[in-house]
Amino acid sequence: MRLCSIASGSSGNCIYVGCDNTHLLVDTGISKKRIDAGLKELEIKGEELDGILITHEHSDHIQGLGVFSRKYEVPIYATPGTIEGIKNYAPLGKLPGGLLNPIHIDESFVIGDITVDPFGISHDANEPAGYRMSYQGKSVAVATDLGIYNEYTVSKLQMLDAVLLEANHDIHMLEVGSYPYYLKRRVMGDKGHLSNESSGRLLCDILHNNLKHILLGHLSKENNYAELAYETVKLEVTLGNNDYKGEDLNMSVAKRDMLSEIIMV
Repeated sequence: MRLCSIASGSSGNCIYVGCDNTHLLVDTGISKKRIDAGLKELEIKGEELDGILITHEHSDHIQGLGVFSRKYEVPIYATPGTIEGIKNYAPLGKLPGGLLNPIHIDESFVIGDITVDPFGISHDANEPAGYRMSYQGKSVAVATDLGIYNEYTVSKLQMLDAVLLEANHDIHMLEVGSYPYYLKRRVMGDKGHLSNESSGRLLCDILHNNLKHILLGHLSKENNYAELAYETVKLEVTLGNNDYKGEDLNMSVAKRDMLSEIIMV
């Protein structure tokens, strides 16, 4: 399997996951032009995609979906609540008929050679989902837009080979930053986003010897920066109640405007 972030951040998200014969996107929160450019670097054409998994209906996850789907007519998979949100998001325009496929939390399904396991996440959207994808005994997951996590979340992220995990904000930067009070409360709330510290603590709960690749994503442009997220998550792991140290991790930070490394598992 391959995992690569085409774009990740509060301004737009699009992740590629695939294998030899099956190619998927998780979210299309950037322009068609940028998605096409990212796919070209991966040597994949838009018409070769087998599916688009949508986590939720916020614009930074779907804003390119209308133009992209009208061009390539790739099947779209999302929970019923998210589908309703997509239909109500006027800037997308009209989607081609028959592309929206409802899927359900905790019910796995298959696209080509990849098994997809949607899991519930805590975010202020209709019916948001994270996705775990498996092929030939290997598994990767995309887990962002997590206001909080719990034992259920941890159970869904066990025994992964690679993960893209949210590290959205530094708490201090958010507290003293320019966001209005209501927005600060939203981001820090139970249906907001994971801080760097919380991301590190969640990582402590899912680390195992075969989790070889960790990609931190969905960083806030205003309330975080890559080096801070990286060092904070490393420190949480080092200080955590586990057998690992931060320097042991093969970890990097997904950029908002360029491809990440191509992770192979």
